[in-house]
Amino acid sequence: MEATNDSLDRLTGIDASFLSNENENSHMHIGAVMIFEGPPPSYEDFVAHVESRLPFVPRYRQKLVYPPLDAGRPLWADDTGFSLSFHMRHTALPSPGTESELIALANRVFSQSLDRTKPLWEMWLVQELQDDRFAVLIKSHHAMIDGISGVDIGTVLFDVTANPEPASPTEEWHPRPEPSSLNLLRRSAGDLATTPLRLSDRLLGAVRNPQSVIDRFGDQAEGVSEIARAFADPAPDVPLNTDIGPHRRIALAQADFADFRRIKNAFGTTVNDVVLAAVTGSVRNWLIQRGVETEGLELRALVPVSVRTADEHGQLGNKLATMRAPLPVYEPDPVAQLEIVSAAMDGLKQSKQALGAETIARLNDFAPPTLLAQAARINFSTRLFNLIVTNVPGPQMPLYVLGNKLQETFPVAFLPKNHALAIGVMSYNGQLNFGLLGDYDAMPDIKLISDGLGKALDELLKAS
Repeated sequence: MEATNDSLDRLTGIDASFLSNENENSHMHIGAVMIFEGPPPSYEDFVAHVESRLPFVPRYRQKLVYPPLDAGRPLWADDTGFSLSFHMRHTALPSPGTESELIALANRVFSQSLDRTKPLWEMWLVQELQDDRFAVLIKSHHAMIDGISGVDIGTVLFDVTANPEPASPTEEWHPRPEPSSLNLLRRSAGDLATTPLRLSDRLLGAVRNPQSVIDRFGDQAEGVSEIARAFADPAPDVPLNTDIGPHRRIALAQADFADFRRIKNAFGTTVNDVVLAAVTGSVRNWLIQRGVETEGLELRALVPVSVRTADEHGQLGNKLATMRAPLPVYEPDPVAQLEIVSAAMDGLKQSKQALGAETIARLNDFAPPTLLAQAARINFSTRLFNLIVTNVPGPQMPLYVLGNKLQETFPVAFLPKNHALAIGVMSYNGQLNFGLLGDYDAMPDIKLISDGLGKALDELLKAS
């Protein structure tokens, strides 16, 4: 029996944009480097554990299918040839298993594109690290999962105690048959036919509550205008924005979450403001080391903002808007940097920029694939920002896998075209962990930036 329309989920406009922006040098997968205490579990036990959790994440057993004639955005369908062993890899580090050797492995793993003919994820069990530890590397394509959702989905692999209740047995999974080209065309035609109905539903809502819609439309129009004005004020040209290749460098940094809270309380800012200020100070030092004149120079950071509602947590797919935050590298004083960043972020929150980005994203859901691809390339245009800085709130309690405590977790973001650095930040169990992803050739000195984050934080702590 052929798969029905109900068995297929179409990618949102935002999800599809991550596919449109991917090429041989710009991989659009995200992930994490996770370090655990204790001896590693056997590969067989680890695979069995993940397999027991797959019913909670059906997307992990689905692949992309494409309508013929470019008749719509791709859809997710069950992979009839799904093999868990393909996605779960097992490897070991050379003795003595240092962090630098783990990073060298992560560099290679995150330099490789995911196979689009299969479900878009991989997980690596890595043994053994120094001090009786092991690691897990995980990467998933951004088209299937965003950072905020990723925390929810990722935690289905984890337990909140070292000795949880045994998982209830689940029914054996049977994939739905792969849809035919004709079925995909029918689905695209059906989606096209329902587009006017969805628009008419919005129109009906406008008739019932006209003032609310007028106010929101005005806010949306203002937000879109703010984004349009950003094109007239492009990000500066700095060594962070250059041609990149397929190979990656990763650097890790860690701090106490309490230190960031102490600073934000002392100066009346937010934790995210402190993160951006630390990035400002570190990147400023790196630019000076590179011989770049910083006087009058202000960089732009692309800061993803989740627009996922409370009842949407745990769902796959992206619910993101973006804001373009200034990084005042012209300012040498760390406290002044923080004050400038905080004032700017307050202004952005009061502006309609995020709402405008969300509006454009929702309009993309109605755009044909060719127009959507053009819009996606504009959204990741080098002229708009210099680097990505994404801050994901994680659980503030210890997590476990097969009785082993998760000690540290470092996020890994992605590099758009002509962007040599992205900084991912995640809080977990009293830590704030930084994962820096750089182009291998453009960022041989990436450790200057990871080390500089700690120095910038120390200066803010002294001032507080």
